[in-house]
Amino acid sequence: MDAKKFAKVWIESWNSHDLNDIMSHYSDDLEITTPMIKLAGGIESGSLSGKENVAAYWRKALSKFPDLKFELIDVTSGVNSVALYYKSIMDKKAVEVMFFNEEGLVNKMIAHYTDL
Repeated sequence: MDAKKFAKVWIESWNSHDLNDIMSHYSDDLEITTPMIKLAGGIESGSLSGKENVAAYWRKALSKFPDLKFELIDVTSGVNSVALYYKSIMDKKAVEVMFFNEEGLVNKMIAHYTDL
């Protein structure tokens, strides 16, 4: 896996606001954990499971933030994983760690934000 290439394509997908393109990076059994789910969705665990549930959440988020634009700061790679450090919504910086399945799709994501 080329972490820098993945990061570039992932950022471009999000900046396009094309949900189908965004979701093309993720597996059906996707699990995500992010404080944004707790903050914006009111889900105390901060987690969602299943590609359809995550897509529904992100569809709402994209409509709430029509000017969403991510800016990549750095990318690191690990064993079947990458960590993207980027400028996110509301001028927050984020670190998002993504784990890949054997098909090369993200099946787990954990996000961290500054000053939430």
